[in-house]
Amino acid sequence: MRLGINLALVALIGLFVWVLISGIREPILFKAELDKRERAVENRLKQVRMAQEIHREITGGFAPSFDSLNTVLRNGRIPTISVFGDPDDPSNTEAIRYDTSYVNAIDKVTELSLPLDSLRFVPYSPAGTEFSIFADTLTYQSTLVHVVEVGIEQEKFMGKFADATYKKYDDSYDPSRFMKFGDRNAPNTSGNWE
Repeated sequence: MRLGINLALVALIGLFVWVLISGIREPILFKAELDKRERAVENRLKQVRMAQEIHREITGGFAPSFDSLNTVLRNGRIPTISVFGDPDDPSNTEAIRYDTSYVNAIDKVTELSLPLDSLRFVPYSPAGTEFSIFADTLTYQSTLVHVVEVGIEQEKFMGKFADATYKKYDDSYDPSRFMKFGDRNAPNTSGNWE
């Protein structure tokens, strides 16, 4: 009888220890996974932003799709303007000359280590999940400007942690939050994680 009670108490203590460890471990795992996945998505969005900036140097606007972005970055040429003479010097008597040369965009893409083939895909998401991309022009403060917005909802890359119940471990966590850079309504290329 006494042996049975002792075994039951040991089993009960083991259960309490397991519940305690699980209660401590789950928030730590969640936070580590959230940080790892958000950082990977932020880095990919930064790469897409760099690619969009190169596209804008070449065409004057942002790419409305990853296919057009890819095509321009593989085949386009970036203009570089050299100025001879000082246009800001009022005592300058020599003629000011401008010379335009071109650099292949793919060289800059290679230099920046941008993964053109996988740029569209969201890290830690199911295979084939792509960032949404929007690019257009709009009138902003009486001026026609180019705008871009690229992003993804957190729930698409958080895997098993894409549930709102994990908010209990982080008050700012919202699986429906849209991680993005740019803005459809203003000329801004900042990321909402910055």
